[in-house]
Amino acid sequence: MGVTEAAQVPQQRGEQLLDAAVRYAEERHWDVFPGTWLEAVEGRELCSCGEAACPLPGAHADRPDWAGQATGSGAAARRMWSKQPRASVLLPTGRTFDALDVPESAGFLALARMERMDLTLGPVTCTPDRRMLFFVLPGAAAKASELVRTLGWNAEAIDLVGRGEGHYLAAPPTRVGGRGAVQWARKPTHANRWLPDVDELISPLAYACAREAADARARVS
Repeated sequence: MGVTEAAQVPQQRGEQLLDAAVRYAEERHWDVFPGTWLEAVEGRELCSCGEAACPLPGAHADRPDWAGQATGSGAAARRMWSKQPRASVLLPTGRTFDALDVPESAGFLALARMERMDLTLGPVTCTPDRRMLFFVLPGAAAKASELVRTLGWNAEAIDLVGRGEGHYLAAPPTRVGGRGAVQWARKPTHANRWLPDVDELISPLAYACAREAADARARVS
């Protein structure tokens, strides 16, 4: 790759991030806010936060008041990412959607089962840390643990996490250091504009998480 081509890569990545942020705000009416970004330092990509051992390089909030910074305006999003085009695209949960966060292996198992059951599904992301996040109606995070308990499992033990108010997630095409980019397992489309309620998805997700947790225990023993 020549010097000119190398210089174009971050620029193209920045354009993708800006376009994605504006699209999420305008087409999905999701609030968005810019987070940290990756900076090239001595041949390495480090997080703009300056922490050498940052657990989420280039993919976390860069200020404590991030919740007040989030906007659902496409024009405001364009202004924010124009200032720092490489900033990660972060979406606060607990507003227009919550998310059910599960291990990737369990997520794909549940996804296949839910598609066979012809359940209504919202968008689903895959992270480089091998997690899947299922978008559901707000309020899911507050109910998830109790719903899992009524099915006979413990949400923490099977690694099923509800993410709602006070949390956020990284949206595609945000990159997490050198691990790769967040991707859509199910892209936002007109067909999945209306999100499912947590009650509709909790059973197949909990079953898949419990099965994965049992398999993991069996491998250890």
